[in-house]
Amino acid sequence: MKSYDVVIVGGGPAGLAAAIAAKKEGIDSILIIERDNQLGGILNQCIHNGFGLHTFKEELTGPEYASRFIDQAAELNIEYKLHTMVCDISKDKVVTVMNREEGMVMYQAKAVILAMGCRERPRGALNIPGYRPAGIYSAGTAQRLVNMEGFMPGKKVVILGSGDIGLIMARRMTFEGADVQVVAEVMPYSGGLKRNIVQCLDDYDIPLMLSHTVIDIEGTDRLTGVVIAEVGPDRKPIPGTEVHYDCDTLLLSCGLIPENELSKQAEVEMNPVTNGPLVDESLETNIEGVFACGNVLHVHDLVDYVSEEAAMAGKNAAHYVKERYGKEVAKSTDVIDIKAVEGARYTVPTTIHLDSMADLLTVRFRVADVFKDSYISVYFNDERVQHRRKQVMAPGEMEQIILKKKALEEFEGLKTITVKIEKE
Repeated sequence: MKSYDVVIVGGGPAGLAAAIAAKKEGIDSILIIERDNQLGGILNQCIHNGFGLHTFKEELTGPEYASRFIDQAAELNIEYKLHTMVCDISKDKVVTVMNREEGMVMYQAKAVILAMGCRERPRGALNIPGYRPAGIYSAGTAQRLVNMEGFMPGKKVVILGSGDIGLIMARRMTFEGADVQVVAEVMPYSGGLKRNIVQCLDDYDIPLMLSHTVIDIEGTDRLTGVVIAEVGPDRKPIPGTEVHYDCDTLLLSCGLIPENELSKQAEVEMNPVTNGPLVDESLETNIEGVFACGNVLHVHDLVDYVSEEAAMAGKNAAHYVKERYGKEVAKSTDVIDIKAVEGARYTVPTTIHLDSMADLLTVRFRVADVFKDSYISVYFNDERVQHRRKQVMAPGEMEQIILKKKALEEFEGLKTITVKIEKE
């Protein structure tokens, strides 16, 4: 069995950034495992611009952004395997993989970084009645077909769900000559970034119908039409609001789910809100030496944040290998819990070991609704220590707070940090 200091599952932007950060911290024995035929992950099919404004201070396409990290990994001689599936990760960090050339192989890792990304919510999870005709695609599948395979899914398009991929595909299909008739969203707010609503829908006069959903699919061999109806506060269709649309293609952009089957098999504790692992200030899971970052941890809105978070995971995994591996150096049992309440849905991380914390810690979270002229408040125990006003907060855009280690150390008897949204 071959051994590595750090094994990274996933060769997308998270996996690459984590590997580069670990290498720069002095870890030479690193292996990236990627199931696709090239590194870069989902970015390879995201040919639109808008990436890299935070990381590189310039606007790049997805493949350009990925290539910056792929080139860095090549310069640092980081080992990777393509066309390789991870079948299992054991509690003692044995990673079992399979590929065509070698068959089944096992690697013993000192640290494992989970960077598998996320997948789209399928039609089966949406409970839309009707037949199963050709012409129904998830938005990401359609994006791959158009941008990488050179295949046009259809000409008359309806999109269900206003996630960022759905919004971007509304514009992309329009560029390719399709008639995108409407984007329907079951929630009373969009799930995507404001800039994507403006640049992808408003600029092309594509209507966005909030509080609407598809209630029927027509056609047996090929999709011929859909029926869209308004929904009430209980998200059930309101009789009499049905509108029929002739179309040959329905794209589904109804949310992303972190790809955590391997994590669950390894008995990593999961957060029921994010569907990703529960992690501490080092992005370490409940299994010692197993770290998580990127969209497998929680779904991000910007890839720049993915890279930043993954670099932190790579750095912390490197420190773990150098300082703690093989030594009886347990983390402090004094744990500070971070809670999200009253408008905040979750936080990443959820716990802090003060002795392992960096001088500054970024805590990311999403809100549960659209809030206007509200405040992000942070409480140490029952005392409010941060109170920051924001004009607009929406579930589609991630928020963050910065915690200072010095402030936490100086607050006597600190047990709980609470993040909430307040009106005043």
